[in-house]
Amino acid sequence: MIYKTLGRSGLQASEIGLGCEHLEGLDAKTIHQVVDTALEGGVNILDVFMSEPNVRRDIGLALKGRRDKVLIQGHFGARWKDGQYGRTRERKETQFFFEDLLHRLDTDYIDIGMFHCVDTDQEFDQIFSGGTADYAQKLKQQGTVRTIGISTHDPHIGLRAIESGIVDVILFSINPAYDLLPDGLGSTAPLFDPVTYQQPLLGMHPLRARFYETCQRENIGITVMKSLAAGALLTAQRSPFGVALSPIQCIHYAMDRPAVGSVLVGVRTPEEMTEALRYETASPEEKDYSVVLASTPQFSLKGKCMYCNHCLPCPSHINIAQVHKLLDLVEEGQTPPPTVQAHYEELGVHASQCISCRACESRCPFGVNVTENMARAKEVFGKIE
Repeated sequence: MIYKTLGRSGLQASEIGLGCEHLEGLDAKTIHQVVDTALEGGVNILDVFMSEPNVRRDIGLALKGRRDKVLIQGHFGARWKDGQYGRTRERKETQFFFEDLLHRLDTDYIDIGMFHCVDTDQEFDQIFSGGTADYAQKLKQQGTVRTIGISTHDPHIGLRAIESGIVDVILFSINPAYDLLPDGLGSTAPLFDPVTYQQPLLGMHPLRARFYETCQRENIGITVMKSLAAGALLTAQRSPFGVALSPIQCIHYAMDRPAVGSVLVGVRTPEEMTEALRYETASPEEKDYSVVLASTPQFSLKGKCMYCNHCLPCPSHINIAQVHKLLDLVEEGQTPPPTVQAHYEELGVHASQCISCRACESRCPFGVNVTENMARAKEVFGKIE
């Protein structure tokens, strides 16, 4: 395993990390096995944003006796209310759930305290003027947090965080679909040449290029989420490029961006963790993504669900990401496969219970028309009482 310094934080992180989001809902034994596989493979950084009490506890149990061997990226602002994940910018509620994270993980410190999923100027201003930023800085002074970070999908917010002067690490969504301009790649060859990053970037969205360059210049460490675009890049049918990239190619693309220290891979099984770790022994040919991207048209993932759950909470308690995930498994105009239909019917709340309030759409980082998709799910799967 290769270890990289996360910018001016000075923290040494494994280039492959474990994003723990998909461990939620699994039994304690499986979570322990996944964590064991990760640590045995050299992984030393875990992202834990989930607010669900059981998964926090079980990750803590899996780390018992080896807490000092890992970096935990824990989040300010993830809450658990009425049995659902949600976000809060309220100072007291933020403190309550951060202290809950410390308690359930059975630790007295978090290595990277992340302002959680900040994607609008309004949210940013609430954090930095409403007391949460002051709270985080106080914890850093006390040693309860070793360094401060922010998670965002928006390079504009990332740049504002850097300008604040208190953020050392940024958890950012990186994959080629997010990076590349919608009107074409431009000169593809230099885009994938490291020398390119010493000059203005070609073929990349200018704001994202500026973000990467600023991180590099200001010595801000980047940890990566969404490197596989929620699996959309792994099949030709779902990829905006019309061809499939491998997990290794996706990881390598993210790893090639300036200032990136660790790519956090979301897994649910020890086998998936082992597959992600195969990056460490992959050949240059296996890692090469340019051969795919150079020969395909340019598209955007805007409007496609990434299953990130940032749309929650839902007043009807619909598991919006899971409905989208099952809907994506049904081809246009086709009847759902029996297994997919069965999984849908097993959901506690169904798409037919959507009240079209559109609150979820205002929180979605990817511009998904959730209300329209819930109506389509009702049509595809039927109204289930």
